[in-house]
Amino acid sequence: MNLQEQASNDSTKPVRILDMQKRALLFSWLTFLVVFLGCRIVTPTVQPVPSSSPTPTSTETATPAPTPTPLDTPTPVPVATLTETVFATVTETLDAFDVRVHPDGGLFVGDLVSFEVIAPPGPMPQEQEIMISIAGGEELARTSFDAFGIADRRQATFRWVWDTSGLEPGKYTIEFALLPTGEAFTRTYTLLPASLMQFPEPDASWAVAESDCCLVYYITGTAADRDLQFLLDTADLEAESTATQLGGVFEDPITIVFLPRVLGHGGFAGNEIYISYLDRNYAGNNPAQVIHHEMVHILDSRKGGEVRPSIFVEGLAVYLSGGHFKQEPIIPRTSAVLDQGMYIPLAELTNDFYFAQHEISYLQGAALIEYMVRTWGWEAYEAFYRSITPQENGTQIDAIDAALLANFDLTFAELEANFIEFLNEQPVDRSASEDVRLSVYFFDTVRRYQQLLDPSAYFLTAWLLGITEMVETGIVADYVRHPALLGNIALEIMFVTADRALRSGDFVETEALLDSVNLVLDDYERDPAQAFYNDPTATDYLTLVHAAMEAGYDPQQVFPGSDSAVVYGLQGSNELVELRWNKIETGWEYAE
Repeated sequence: MNLQEQASNDSTKPVRILDMQKRALLFSWLTFLVVFLGCRIVTPTVQPVPSSSPTPTSTETATPAPTPTPLDTPTPVPVATLTETVFATVTETLDAFDVRVHPDGGLFVGDLVSFEVIAPPGPMPQEQEIMISIAGGEELARTSFDAFGIADRRQATFRWVWDTSGLEPGKYTIEFALLPTGEAFTRTYTLLPASLMQFPEPDASWAVAESDCCLVYYITGTAADRDLQFLLDTADLEAESTATQLGGVFEDPITIVFLPRVLGHGGFAGNEIYISYLDRNYAGNNPAQVIHHEMVHILDSRKGGEVRPSIFVEGLAVYLSGGHFKQEPIIPRTSAVLDQGMYIPLAELTNDFYFAQHEISYLQGAALIEYMVRTWGWEAYEAFYRSITPQENGTQIDAIDAALLANFDLTFAELEANFIEFLNEQPVDRSASEDVRLSVYFFDTVRRYQQLLDPSAYFLTAWLLGITEMVETGIVADYVRHPALLGNIALEIMFVTADRALRSGDFVETEALLDSVNLVLDDYERDPAQAFYNDPTATDYLTLVHAAMEAGYDPQQVFPGSDSAVVYGLQGSNELVELRWNKIETGWEYAE
């Protein structure tokens, strides 16, 4: 379900082979970088407030293969050889501090650059500050260390402190000095010429559209721009459905920001909703499902409650959305979790929800709510939920216990015992069981990839910036740009293919692809130069992606076969182009 909308293309448009000198120059610059870095429209049905299990809010449908009009026969291109950079160059860390730079995926002249200086493990003096400056030149900024992200990672965050406008392309050394001790270390960064920015930069800008429910922000030239009407219609349907379920109204417009890169698992909600929307969405999501989930969070928050434990907050969003990342039978899948020995005790989930295994924690939270609604009804459940109040010198579990005793005359431990007994009574659905196991495997692998090769996307410490500041400054690079070398693209496309296989019920193909991805990541951790070359499937994807890139395309999705493949790519616009390749002994060649 990664291709949210089918694209149509002008069948008379000639293929433009990318200026190879320009591409060669780009890859030579990238070698020196040290940063790590369609479907049918889903039509939800408006629901009444649930009295037991809610009717799904969106219809999950299999994603048909995208069918853009093929181009005229292109000029043949030579079979690619793997000579360009597969992953960004890794340099040895000379000190205990990890420094991350934004935008990800390369810096260009004209960027406003941000830095995250991540403190090493262990205590630090509260008064510890850090100053950054151009080596031998002006001070850029100074700040103290503070908690960052869901993980409360200790770091000094410098947002948009280095203005590179007017600088010459080349290497620049930045000095980081700890205060008051004066200890210092440096990092060297390469500024690429602005002329080498790839589509949709440098013309991309923030734009806003209004629907009945929402103010929708997007970046021009992206997939969200292409599919804007679909997204506006989807937002209106999901807002109406959510309001009906929760018995409330969205009095003020909901702000939704569509991001052209993956952050976390594809959705965040605070005062606004942030959703990843792109053709190469390696975290795989259904936009209607994610919109509904995040809208539940907003309306739930507005309805209030003194204590709203995360297990109920996230469980409610999954329950009212009819599933987490897709439509799914919540009780049978949670029964499968218990059957496979993956069940997480509810006290553990309550105390540390976001650090538990992500897919299981969300599913168990939703199943617990569904069980309570089935047992006592929706109105009784919501009365309990809104009545949770803090207990003097007590924990969240103490607060839940008090509310359960007041509303249902039982404790949290007794509720869990009844819940487990109920799950054990359910017949085990072997297909659901396998789907759950592979869903956990899929997202654990996604998070492993993010931590190694796209760390700014990792959900506990994602680089998520507020839309107000972004629009006021006109900055789009922090979201448009992301790690996109050969290795990143090949792995992300393997994730897209694995997600498509999982949603279609092809469990064998799903597991094989995830095994291949993990083998690449294993090799990357040992020796980045050897990654991709110990697994034939991974080598095949890398070679095919390279061939498409040499032909001047940014590959988004691949539909592989034994001796041929269809690639959907972008070339200077947000319209997908269909490319067909035949496998030959030395790699891949364009199919005339």
